[in-house]
Amino acid sequence: MAQVRQNYLYRKNSGKEMNQQEYFLLTRILLQFEQRTQDIVSDISAAAFSDDGSLWIGSDEMVGVERLSPIGCSRYGKHQRFLLKDYIELFDDDEIDIEGMDFANGYLWLTGSHSMKRKKPKGKNLETDLKRLATISTDLNRFILARIPVVNGELIKEGMTGKGEQLVADSLQKVNQRDLLFEILKEDAHLQPFINGKIPSKDNGLDIEGLAVASNNRLFIGLRGPVLRGWAIIIEIQVTQSQPGVLVLQPIRDDGVKYKKHFLDLNGLGIRELCLRGKDLIILAGPTMGLEARMQVFCWKNAVDSVGDNIYQQDQDSLFPLFDLPFTAGCDYAEGLALYSCWGDKDGLMVFYDLPSEQRLRRDKQILVDVFQIPIQL
Repeated sequence: MAQVRQNYLYRKNSGKEMNQQEYFLLTRILLQFEQRTQDIVSDISAAAFSDDGSLWIGSDEMVGVERLSPIGCSRYGKHQRFLLKDYIELFDDDEIDIEGMDFANGYLWLTGSHSMKRKKPKGKNLETDLKRLATISTDLNRFILARIPVVNGELIKEGMTGKGEQLVADSLQKVNQRDLLFEILKEDAHLQPFINGKIPSKDNGLDIEGLAVASNNRLFIGLRGPVLRGWAIIIEIQVTQSQPGVLVLQPIRDDGVKYKKHFLDLNGLGIRELCLRGKDLIILAGPTMGLEARMQVFCWKNAVDSVGDNIYQQDQDSLFPLFDLPFTAGCDYAEGLALYSCWGDKDGLMVFYDLPSEQRLRRDKQILVDVFQIPIQL
């Protein structure tokens, strides 16, 4: 068995006494869409900015991504849709359930949830609803992890950068109607019971909802579930291209293991999104399953320097809460994160919401998202 490096960082203080601040809302940004607007504004699940300033939006019920461009003060528009089947090979025509997104090294990266689902009762017929609650299924396109080149604000299948570097759209190698990531996780000692037991995402089963890309194609993948006795999980992998269009996993540890696991004390919450800020990882944490609770933003200091498998308790020098997000029951579920420069200040964090409140909606094609201040001690 591979040696596990346990990095226990004991809590010195509790709750808000440990660096936590109240949130400070810097501003709100208006996003203006054009096509199938209702399907987008009510289901934003991931977002990222590319180097050209474009804002890319992912939804958990679509088969494409949306691009918005800055069109003035605190506004993004000029909406354009890109269908992912034009760039990468999908399993079928079903939704992809995009839950994590990032931009790095000329590529837009995205991941599906890799999850199973339990059908919801509809309230029309008791016998039918009982059968629905016993039915577990999945959409094959949920098992997608891919990167697509962005050149001049456009997704391309392949092409050259201005520096002469070749870029090609790739996805993680497919195996048995799944991908390599799922194949290794289903054998993992901590995750195997949830995967082989076919536990749906909303029942604390496997559910990817966060993605951050570091240098050398190192990926941090956040799990909304399972949460193990209150510990959230981040999977770290490194990928490389085996042939045009296909990514494979590289050994990421000296013992040849192709993934690392990081267990984090996020006050019992799961991970809803990730984004890198230098060497630090900003973590959006929220309840797993179908629970409603206040969501929190954490900082994992020097995450990119992590070695081996780790267990992190909260500590003012390593893992600590930054602030709580405002809570409204039944709406405004934060699901996307992106760093955002506000008024020349780089300490802004843009937050995107699923099931937005009516107060966020403007007409039938516009939605307001929030920009919060990142505490300046970071």
